[in-house]
This record gives sequence, C-alpha cells and structure tokens, in this order.
Amino acid sequence: MDLGLSEPQEMLRKIARDFLATECPKSLVREMEEDKKGHPAHLWQSMAELGWMGLPFPEEYGGGGGTFLDLAVLLEEMGRACLPGPFFSTVVLGGLTVLDVGTAEQKQRFLAPMAEGSMVMTLALTEADGGYHASGISTEAVLDKDHYIIDGTKLFVPDAHVADWMICAVRTKKGSRGEDGISLLLVRSESEGLACEVLPSLAKDRQCGVTLNGVAVPAADVLGTVDGGWSVVQRSLQRAAVAKSIEMVGGAQQVLEMTVEYAKERVQFDRPIGSFQAIQHHCANMALDVDSARYLAYQAAWKISEGLPCDMEAAVAKAWVSDAYRRVCALGHQVHGAIGFTLDHDMQLYSRRAKAAEASFGDADFHREAVAQMLEG
Repeated sequence: MDLGLSEPQEMLRKIARDFLATECPKSLVREMEEDKKGHPAHLWQSMAELGWMGLPFPEEYGGGGGTFLDLAVLLEEMGRACLPGPFFSTVVLGGLTVLDVGTAEQKQRFLAPMAEGSMVMTLALTEADGGYHASGISTEAVLDKDHYIIDGTKLFVPDAHVADWMICAVRTKKGSRGEDGISLLLVRSESEGLACEVLPSLAKDRQCGVTLNGVAVPAADVLGTVDGGWSVVQRSLQRAAVAKSIEMVGGAQQVLEMTVEYAKERVQFDRPIGSFQAIQHHCANMALDVDSARYLAYQAAWKISEGLPCDMEAAVAKAWVSDAYRRVCALGHQVHGAIGFTLDHDMQLYSRRAKAAEASFGDADFHREAVAQMLEG
C-alpha cells in the first residue's frame, strides 16, 4: 500500500516550503499579528501568481485543476509556516463551496477572480452559541419581491474585514427541524446595512463579528437551493475540518523539529538535554502524535479527493489531530522550558494557533460525539 505523495505533489511541497521560508519568515508573522489588515498584499499576490489560489478549481475558471489532496499538501506547509491571511477562508470555505453548488454563472463570477487573487471570500455561519449545529442559525432572510432582506448577527467569521463577499447561512423558512429552511446567500461586504468588527482572539487571527441590518440580497444570489442549504453547509464543514487538521499537522511537525533541534543544542549539567531519557521520551511521544495525526488527516483528505464517503474518517481526524497538536505543543514547551513562553520565541506562535484550531469547525468533543453516533448506527 503506497501512502506516499506523487512526484508532482512532492514538487509542490518543496516549492511551497522554500517559498514560505523566504517570503513568510516569523518576523512577518509577528508583524501581521499587529497589522490592521492581517496579511501583506505582496505575499497574497505572489501566492496567486504561483497558482495557489486556483489550485483546486477547474482550468475553465482559471484554476489549476488540482485535487483536494493537492490542496492538502499546500495547507500542511501553510500550517508549518503560520501563514497569515485569508487563503483558508477564500479557497476552502468560499471557493470550494461555490464549486460544489454554484451555477455556471456564479462559478465564473467568483472562482476566476479568486484564482487570480483579486477576490477574497469567507463563510458566515456561526452565531451566538458559537456552535456548528443547524439549530444555532437564527439570522433570518425574508423574500421581498426580488430580494432577500437579512437581519441578524454572525460571529467568528474568518477574515470578514477584508472579504469582498460572504456566503451567509440564513433561515428562510421555519420548519419542524433545525436543518429545515436554511439557505445560503452570496452577500457583498459593502452592502448597505452590513457592519463588521474584528474580535480579539488568542491566535490573533482575524475572527469577526458581522451585523446584518436589513441587508438586501438579490434572489439570484442564492447559492444552491432555497431552504436546502444545510446539506451544503455540512459538506463544507466536513471539508474545512479535514483541511484544518492538515494545517495543524504542518504546525505540529514544525514544533517537533524545532524541539528536537533545541534538545540537541541546549546544554545542562555539561551535556545536551536530549541525552536525558525524559527528554527523549517527550520527543518520541511528539513524533508518535505527529505521524498518527498525519495518517488520519491525509486518509480523510484522500477520501474527499476521491469523492468517497468519509464521515467517520473526517470526524476521527479532527478529534485526534486537535488533541494531538495540543499535546505536541505542551511537550514542546516542557522541553524548551521558560524560553518557549516568551514572545520572542516561536513556540508560543504555534501553541496559540493550536488552541484556536482545536475549536475551529468543531472541537474534539464535538467530533467524538459524531463518531459515537455513527458507531451506534
């Protein structure tokens, strides 16, 4: 059984790693944490020129015709580099959802600009409860002639402050189940009545609160079918959970490597601390977590690429990787000691992102519950 990457994927990995090492040093990551926008325009455009924005989109829309597994290779390197910016929200949350259910006109209108780096998109889903259940969606959209009028508030919308468009999950009809009557609307960020505020976050990424007060959206800008949007949301969330797991694997791999390197160089009691059995066991446990996390995440990514059912694999991957990344960072901090908690050291960059990623698209408990329900049949 061949679990390795193909030659083009290995080439993509090398190009991405070399590019991000040069163009996205940790000094830039720190600078962007304090920057109002959160990412540099020159880096975004360079990534577009490399074809990264359109990698998973068909060539007819200016994309690279790649698979989700190709995208996974790229996401792992982005997680490794702590890449700032709206790539995940634009490509994974926005573009792939449009590709799923968009009309031919919508695909041409949105995917082509995304591929060339001139459009940023995100998904506005979660609300006051911060959860990923259909019952949590209370934002309403009422049809008035040829427009939907939206009223409500969305929370934790990634990169909404720089997004040109949002895919907004709204309730267009009340039903007996929470899943009934949910639709997806394409909302322009500059719409009258829409306000956006960046929320404080542990990872210093750009999670936003979006208020929609009488925002009018043309009926033609429904994505998918009216009242049938929850199945689309579920597919998008599953894919996002796997993509975030892949990203976390990249971060965990980098933490492992810099911890091992530190253990080799740090001398205490006239010998490298890596010669002590306790430190060796810490590093071994980190390696076990990283490799198992990579296997589970890539197994789910491969199934998505092949169009195979992967409810169990996606839930297992997100549950395990969320915990594994946190454990890897915790052990990394133990090996590094106090220096790993200083702002000048890279360890804290990863541990903060590990905690934030753990809660994204369902935490470990959320996905364990999903696994339990599937086992019960």
